[in-house]
Order: sequence, then structure tokens, then C-alpha cells
Amino acid sequence: MTDGRAVEDLVVGVLGGTGPQGRGLAVRLAAAGQRVLLGSRDAQRAEEVAQEVAGRAAAAAGGVEVSVRGGSNVDVAGAADVVIIAVPYAGHAETLAELATPLAGKVVVDCVVPMGWDELGAYVLDVPEGSVCQQAAVLLPDSSVVGGFHHLSAVTLEDLSQPTLDGDVMVVGDTREATDLVQALAGRLPGMRGVYAGRLRNARQVEALTINLVSVNRRYKAHAGIRITDV
Repeated sequence: MTDGRAVEDLVVGVLGGTGPQGRGLAVRLAAAGQRVLLGSRDAQRAEEVAQEVAGRAAAAAGGVEVSVRGGSNVDVAGAADVVIIAVPYAGHAETLAELATPLAGKVVVDCVVPMGWDELGAYVLDVPEGSVCQQAAVLLPDSSVVGGFHHLSAVTLEDLSQPTLDGDVMVVGDTREATDLVQALAGRLPGMRGVYAGRLRNARQVEALTINLVSVNRRYKAHAGIRITDV
């Protein structure tokens, strides 16, 4: 999948990189020294956001040069070694259906949450395949799909005045090499760990937990994450 290269040597693509979650992950990874590609349906918009992210990441890294570039989803999917999916759930299936070929043979990290809103607040949407990650696995049969980065607040990720994050990333997947890689990538974020949380069939619970955190945040005006104890 990555020819045995260390995680810090890999190029990470973020599809949906112009949205809050994708942008937040990109700026944190870039500030940690990861080479990042931002993908969007609008390549020009992706390049504009990439320049903004690069500037903020460089400042957070003390002026050290960082590598962030933007492009179309197709170009980023083909050029990156590992790809994070951070698109809205409404466009998830359509986006991935077009990218099966460029994503073949790669580790694909899905952090999309099937969340809806009504007068009572946030709730979990039903996904025919069981979870968004399982939907990704169906649409990308030649990729190694892993679930991760669901529980990180976009606000906290983008707030570089907080140099260290506090929390864990629950990682689910069916291939040990792929889950180990995503755990290592999570560990590139200061203060974070990647913790294996089961097979891909367990992704539904991991995705749904995000809705509980949203409810916590709304009640307590916070940006809550999770921490796994005794590991």
C-alpha cells in the first residue's frame, strides 16, 4: 500500500479539504510536517484554501516551510499516498463512485458522519450499507478503507492557538497494516493517539458517537473529544 515507507514520508490527500473538518485536519497535519494535498470539486477553490492553510501551518510551525497544495478531487486522489474523506455525507457516495480507479490500492480514511438535524437536535441517519465506512468499502473495492478522525472538533483543529490537542482517534478497519498506518497518522497530531477500535463492521457505533459529542457541545458550549483510558 505504501511500500513500507514511514508515515511522515507519505503525502496525505484530504478530499473535502475546503470544508471545516478537512481544512482543520489539513492545517494540523501540515503544521506537524506532513505533506498535504487538498481536494475539492472546484480545483481553483482548493488551491486558494491550500495557500491559506500553508500560511497558517507555517506560522504555527515557527516559520518552517510546509507543503500544502490544492487540486481537483480526482487529481488529489491519484497523487496522494493516503487519502482522508471529509466530504459532506450528502455527497459521499457520488464523490467516491467517481474515484474508485485513482484510489485503488490505497489506504482511504473515512471520517464522514451520517448526521441529520431537526427541532430536537442532531440525530444519526440510516446508511443502507450499515455505516458510511462500509459504504466507502463497497464503492472502493480495491482500496483499504479505514474509519478514523470522526470525533475531532473542526473548531479545535483550526484553532492553532492551542498547539496541543487532547484526545484519541478511534480507528476501525479490516486490514492490520492499514489500521496501523492510520493510528500512526493520528499520532502525528500533537497530543493525539490512534486507538484500534475493531473491524469495519463496528464503524456504525464510532460514527454515531459523534452525534453524542455534538449534543455535549451544544449543552456545555464546548468542543468535546474522547479519551480512551487504560490503553
